[in-house]
Amino acid sequence: MDEKTLSVYDAAAAKFAQDWVEQPAPEDMYSLLRTYFKPGSTADIGCGAGRDTAWLAGHGFDACGYDASAGLLREAAARYPGVRFGLAALPELPGVASASFENVLCETVLMHLEPTAIGPSVRRLMEILKPGGTLYLSWRVTEGASERDKHGRLYAAFDKRLVSDALGTSCTVLVDREEVSESSGKRIHRLIVRKA
Repeated sequence: MDEKTLSVYDAAAAKFAQDWVEQPAPEDMYSLLRTYFKPGSTADIGCGAGRDTAWLAGHGFDACGYDASAGLLREAAARYPGVRFGLAALPELPGVASASFENVLCETVLMHLEPTAIGPSVRRLMEILKPGGTLYLSWRVTEGASERDKHGRLYAAFDKRLVSDALGTSCTVLVDREEVSESSGKRIHRLIVRKA
């Protein structure tokens, strides 16, 4: 995780959590999760303030959210006391066992990583999936050069091949498209794959 981005989230966790709560619910993403995720253990990697982890838990998934920001995890635990959360950062995800989840959600997280960390992060996300498991991966699309927003958060510009090369041939692509998120209004790339 980009250290400056992480420090921004830790310093203003309550404000970011409130901003996310006030955004429209990501019904477009939830529709995809209902379609492609199977019942079972589900990890939300980069869960932030826990909104999507709570949605998963409320829709029959055995969900646990992980984030690199202790501040955001405090917000998540306070807002959703019945949901499990843990501290773990990409690319290593220390403490998260390999081959332990039917589903992995990683919604708009990759763009906060330096491009050199994207390949290792994608490989690790696949590692924590069980055989036959499903990965939902999305990132905000940044054209040209990487940039930081007014808060200092990194939005990395990178070629999609960093992701596809890391996935290799050990999975089946179910969804691969660029579109505008109904929740944030930002242009994102969505990729859903099933592990062999």
